[in-house]
Amino acid sequence: MKIVFLQDVKGKGKKGEIKDVAEGYARNFLIKNGLAKEATNQALSELQGQKRLAEKNAAAELQAAKDLKEQVEQLEVTIKSKSGEGGRLFGAVSTKQIAEALQKEHSIKVDKRKMECDGIRSLGYTNVPVKLHQEVKATLKVHVIAE
Repeated sequence: MKIVFLQDVKGKGKKGEIKDVAEGYARNFLIKNGLAKEATNQALSELQGQKRLAEKNAAAELQAAKDLKEQVEQLEVTIKSKSGEGGRLFGAVSTKQIAEALQKEHSIKVDKRKMECDGIRSLGYTNVPVKLHQEVKATLKVHVIAE
């Protein structure tokens, strides 16, 4: 029996796949528990519609990330921190502090986990790479000044 998976089923198939499975397994387990439905013409056309919608959403998300990249690369974030001799900081400026400063100064919310930086340990300018999307990476300029 041909079925369309509505959810991932370990060892059998992923969401959106069309597979042949035993009729008893399909009727008594997969369809009954809402994990799959029979592959009728209507179900197949629904699946195509969902795929087109997902592609459209992915394209819109990519475009939004590209727009955000242009915006982020023109900005500069300033963070005050205590420092000692030679411009060395006491501790480090974390990605959390950078994300909070970006939110506060420019009203742009970026997840701290998307920033690829171990921490800034000296005064001055530092370029911090920010992964906005799988295909889009921006560089944020961070200026650390003495408090």
